Amino acid sequence: MAHKISNTLPFNTQRSVKKASEAATTHQKWVIESEGKKYTWSNKMERVGIIRRGIPYDSIELISKRLNRPVKAVLSIVGMPQTTYNKKKSEHSLLDTRDSELIVLITELIDFGLEVFNNEEDKFQRWLKKPNLSLGGHTPESLLDTVTGIDEVTFCLNRIEFGNFA
Repeated sequence: MAHKISNTLPFNTQRSVKKASEAATTHQKWVIESEGKKYTWSNKMERVGIIRRGIPYDSIELISKRLNRPVKAVLSIVGMPQTTYNKKKSEHSLLDTRDSELIVLITELIDFGLEVFNNEEDKFQRWLKKPNLSLGGHTPESLLDTVTGIDEVTFCLNRIEFGNFA
């Protein structure tokens, strides 16, 4: 019986351990810059504080740019009429807790998605718009209107990051 030699390299556990160690020691920091003010957080309790205080309506525009979608599409995600947005933005008002939470979580999701797709924005944008079997055939983008939907999209990105294609 002849033995076949494989050209496949063995799994490199050191690379995975190194990546996990770097992730554990690297403190992720998220930033939303709106109306000349920076909203930064690096953990869940800081996130809660920002959400409770509210972030400016102008941050909806920032998300629309980062998602490469019109403001109207982001307003649809948060369930807000254009007239309300225009009025509150001109008054420099802050989003309520629910909408602030969605914007903050979407910010984190975008940063994570770009990391997973090696900062290739076009690939990440295409992935957001494609129906995904692991999301029940929905597009990731269509699930951004709820915290649970954002969690599912994040979970899907985690699977991609670790090689379980979703």
